[in-house]
Amino acid sequence: MSLAQSVLAVNNDLPIRTDRPVHSGKVRSVYWLTEADSRRLIEEKGYDVAPDAPLAIMVISDRISAFDCIWHGEGGLNGVPGKGAALNAISNHWFGLFREQGLADSHIVDIPHPFVWIVQKARPVMIEAICRQYITGSMWRAYSKGEREFCGITLPEGLQKDQQLPELLITPSTKGILKGIPGVPEADDVNITRDNIVDNFDAFGFRSAEDIELYEKLLKEGFGVISDALAELDQVFVDTKFEFGYVTDAAGNEKLIYMDEVGTPDSSRIWDGPAYRDGKVIEKSKEGFRQLLLNHFPDPDILLNKERMPEREALARDNALPTEVLMDVSRTYLDIAEKIVGHPIELSDNPKAEIIDILRDQYGLID
Repeated sequence: MSLAQSVLAVNNDLPIRTDRPVHSGKVRSVYWLTEADSRRLIEEKGYDVAPDAPLAIMVISDRISAFDCIWHGEGGLNGVPGKGAALNAISNHWFGLFREQGLADSHIVDIPHPFVWIVQKARPVMIEAICRQYITGSMWRAYSKGEREFCGITLPEGLQKDQQLPELLITPSTKGILKGIPGVPEADDVNITRDNIVDNFDAFGFRSAEDIELYEKLLKEGFGVISDALAELDQVFVDTKFEFGYVTDAAGNEKLIYMDEVGTPDSSRIWDGPAYRDGKVIEKSKEGFRQLLLNHFPDPDILLNKERMPEREALARDNALPTEVLMDVSRTYLDIAEKIVGHPIELSDNPKAEIIDILRDQYGLID
């Protein structure tokens, strides 16, 4: 099998039984199970969810997105070998640690295959929260131009690029377009303050004002668990994104849980510790790929300027990246995943066929 064939680039065409359209995001596709199949699996497998909880099959891919575009390589290489398996393995590891340490559960109820999660439907909190331990990226770009206030937090003068911040910062932004919230623009991904959240907690999807404190506790403790574990591997946890939602367990208790992925090279920046101490930044996350793209194309403003989105989409569509670029990304993802989970990531020659066999034979979800 060729390198291109071993990559799972298309993940929205699996013959999983569903009565709703498949939702395909940049990296994952979601298949909502029928009500009958959800109820059957909950009963058969003993999942700790409400008996009528909607379940979905979430299938990751090896696609790589950056600057809101999907990128591809030469020779029909439409993804990064090993990327999907690495991302899922990392998230599974951190979610397991969170549970062990009593933080909170995730939306995942079962992991049938390295590319597949069975998840329960959650009622999302409409916030993406970035936890930042170092000043870099967009925050540094704004700070270097004179900005000092971020999401209602004022930073001190004199910070240097890539320096550790005086304390862990939480910089939330909207998830989707929220309407009718005073002081919050009706646009996706706009920065908000803690006061915005406290004053309008129900509009953001919180059940109570007290849950804001729980949300902040889970942010800080989740970041700390991952940061401490990476420090033991001599890796620096720079920043990361968290998302949350509410679910109801089998006993009828409503609880706040982690959603999406956590602590992955797609949702976080991770730096090599020894290099950082020597004054160099070696990216162990997708940020390295972003930097490569900025250096690869003669006009990086296309990638940074949202007003040039049509040009950016054309750039991604019309330019096949060198195979070695995607293989370099593959090595980055697999290396950090293997460090985190403590064993090699097993890669499949034909993940799609494996997924179909497992979901048919062990879960009865394919006719």
